[in-house]
Amino acid sequence: MTAQKTILRALAGETLPTPPIWMMRQAGRYLPEYKATRAQAGDFLSLCYNPELAAEVTFQPIRRYGFDAAILFADILLVPQALGADLWFVTGEGPRLSTITTQAEVDALKPVEAIHDTLNPIYETVKILSKGLPEETTLIGFAGAPWTVATYMIAGRGTPDQGPAHGLKAENRAVFDALLERITEATIHYLSAQIEAGAEVVKIFDSWAGSLQGADFDDYSLKPMRQITQAIKEKHPGIPVIAFPRGAGERYVGAHDAIGADCVAIDDGVDAAWAAEHVQTGGCVQGNLKSSHMVTGGDALVSETRRIVDALSNGPHIFNLGHGITPDADPENVQLMIDTVRGK
Repeated sequence: MTAQKTILRALAGETLPTPPIWMMRQAGRYLPEYKATRAQAGDFLSLCYNPELAAEVTFQPIRRYGFDAAILFADILLVPQALGADLWFVTGEGPRLSTITTQAEVDALKPVEAIHDTLNPIYETVKILSKGLPEETTLIGFAGAPWTVATYMIAGRGTPDQGPAHGLKAENRAVFDALLERITEATIHYLSAQIEAGAEVVKIFDSWAGSLQGADFDDYSLKPMRQITQAIKEKHPGIPVIAFPRGAGERYVGAHDAIGADCVAIDDGVDAAWAAEHVQTGGCVQGNLKSSHMVTGGDALVSETRRIVDALSNGPHIFNLGHGITPDADPENVQLMIDTVRGK
């Protein structure tokens, strides 16, 4: 059945009459069944580290909508936690971490080989999903890209401009480089273990790539993602990789080759017709409906969905949002989007 899975066919370069569809953050706070399971877990990290419950919330949008892929329910900050950073979540505000800003703090991080035990529940979740998903549904594993993960580790939280990470990069490049190297090595280990547990595709999220300029974009977004992609493909030949350098703008051009990815996910800051002309020539493209349409719905959702499908219809395309669905989204609008993509 694997050869017949539509996501894998698109990732292999096939142009399909109807693009396969999944949605970033499709398991999440906009669904009442997710909220119930989250309450059962007690808190977010307990949910991530409970294989049965994490698998349950991953299954929920598949049962409700029949997406063509399920993406593992986890968080990009589990890797820094496994490396030894303290991690907690503040209700209504998001993640907090102990900061890493000196060589001594980088040196105090755990060796990559030591992260496996901490992350083992995540691999157990993947195993449950691999056995329990419908045979036509592709299982996607994921990790945060080194630059994006580093921005949280350096600042201790999300920031609007990733200023603390840019500051460390400017003031102490050696420490910054050492931290990115450690994250890169850990990410290779983490994704490889997900594949060994049953993930059929992996995605690398560089959510803050757009704040890197010039050579820094090449050195700290594209290059680490390329290192990860090459290592994954050496260890697991045939496993497709999706890369998401969010906010790349014109730098999306040539990103397939620069990263070695089978698919480049595009955000909603670029036009789908432009992406068809300049990005899809390199391979499969994923995207890129604005997530705000999941809140507002209506005719605008339908017309914009059709426009994106039409614009990218002459090459391999996986339909998705330009970023993750937001908690205030209406589940009915998700169904409307799916029906529109599938021509119902």
